[in-house]
Amino acid sequence: MFLGTHTPRLDDKGRLILPAKFRDELAGGVVITKGQERCLYVFPTPEFQHIADQLRAQPMTHKAARAYSRVFFASAHDEVPDKQGRVTIPGHLREYAALDRDLVVIGAHTRVEIWDRVAWESYLAESEDEFADIEEGVLPGL
Repeated sequence: MFLGTHTPRLDDKGRLILPAKFRDELAGGVVITKGQERCLYVFPTPEFQHIADQLRAQPMTHKAARAYSRVFFASAHDEVPDKQGRVTIPGHLREYAALDRDLVVIGAHTRVEIWDRVAWESYLAESEDEFADIEEGVLPGL
């Protein structure tokens, strides 16, 4: 499970050093793709396969499922982190997420998310009040 918030920097070659606490779970390979709210999703390869299986189960006649699958898979980049725990983020993904040098990498349970630092701070500022006011319906009994 991926937890926590980390603040690495992107190097001049577009590489990111994965947080040390995530490296073991990601060492076998990752898939980086476009995520919601203009962040990037990083999945361990088995988790990406699980999501691919779920998308494959959707009927081809479902227009939204086709559209989501096209963008999700067309933008995906698979890679095995190097010995120093680095992965290269392709230019089209850096552009999509407006990544500058200063990043925020968060653990989001079954995936890692990569955010531009300014975008994350803005998102968090907008979302924390909503989080504090979420009704019991999201997590009954918590």
